Amino acid sequence: MVAQAGYHTIGVNSITPHIGAEISGVDLSQPLANEQFSEVYQAWLDWKVLVFRDQQLSGEQHKAFARRFGALHVHPMQHSYGGDPEILRVRTTKDSRYTAGNGWHTDVSCDEFPPLGSMLYMKETPECGGGDTLFADMYLAYDLLSDRFKAMLDGLVAVHDGAIPYLGSYQVAPPNGSTYPRHEHPLVCTHPETGKKILYVNSGFTSHIKDLAPTESRAILQMLYQHIAQTPRLICRVQWEPNTLTFWDNRCTQHHAVWDYYPHSRYGERVSIVGTQRPAA
Repeated sequence: MVAQAGYHTIGVNSITPHIGAEISGVDLSQPLANEQFSEVYQAWLDWKVLVFRDQQLSGEQHKAFARRFGALHVHPMQHSYGGDPEILRVRTTKDSRYTAGNGWHTDVSCDEFPPLGSMLYMKETPECGGGDTLFADMYLAYDLLSDRFKAMLDGLVAVHDGAIPYLGSYQVAPPNGSTYPRHEHPLVCTHPETGKKILYVNSGFTSHIKDLAPTESRAILQMLYQHIAQTPRLICRVQWEPNTLTFWDNRCTQHHAVWDYYPHSRYGERVSIVGTQRPAA
């Protein structure tokens, strides 16, 4: 890791040259002073994924930090988890049929206003090691495409359907006979704060590209999914320890929770922040 200059109240050590940084000098259990919060916010925009080690947080302290960034999100599957509606419990044991996030995705992109960021606080890690989370930079994923391919993607819109993971993979019916969210977003979006272009499709939620033949849609989406999954340059890897909180910008990253620790267990709690804008070109 390399220490980054330009911050005065926090330490910032980059994990890769373009995505991921470990933050030191911050106690998230206490309200952050305005100057320190501003630096954390800027580091989040700069590095997209922030890792805070050795944090002792209650659920209310976790939520209080998240609320500095906006209103808290309630997950569409929260009815099946129970408990605090603003804390998504992420638990995997030897008896689990699946582990949440075991595939490249952006959190809840099926929502009209997807979460702008998520904070996962890890309480239990596998005794055997493993259970890391991979994060991929969607700015760079877009930048690495050829100009001709970028021009072809311009103006295309994809459908993001919550039924794909929640009914299909997790086999959890929506509450009270309702349906899971399903919305349309551009394949290429602009980050509302940085102004940079983002590749915005993910294998977890994207069903098809509108106005294309099914074969055309599948070919383009599969190419983009492979581009994300098979380009190591895009990726940083967060190795979890108990009492680590990782905060990612959900607008310009994807992540993949690696399930390589069966039959051991892993447990964390996630709080997400509601987006204030729809993804837009």
